[in-house]
Amino acid sequence: MKRSKILPTVTAIVAVAVILCSIYIAAKGLGIVEEYDFGIGAYYYADIPGFEKIMNDDAYQTSVPLWIHIVLFLGWGWLMWRFWNWVDRSK
Repeated sequence: MKRSKILPTVTAIVAVAVILCSIYIAAKGLGIVEEYDFGIGAYYYADIPGFEKIMNDDAYQTSVPLWIHIVLFLGWGWLMWRFWNWVDRSK
């Protein structure tokens, strides 16, 4: 098989596998927290009453200032944006 036929075939197989897994997960109700009656949207933390009591604010501690985290986050986003622009141009 040529490479041009392999990639669409692999893509189709992965797409079908993802769809089948999604249907299985939704049908079995996997990942749903029984204590919270929000249905599938139970993982949206803003919807859970008293979430601040569940989440421990002290779970992550660092000596790095918040502004450095923000600069790194924005820098990584900019770097990925430039990378994908380069990828699009090289086609």
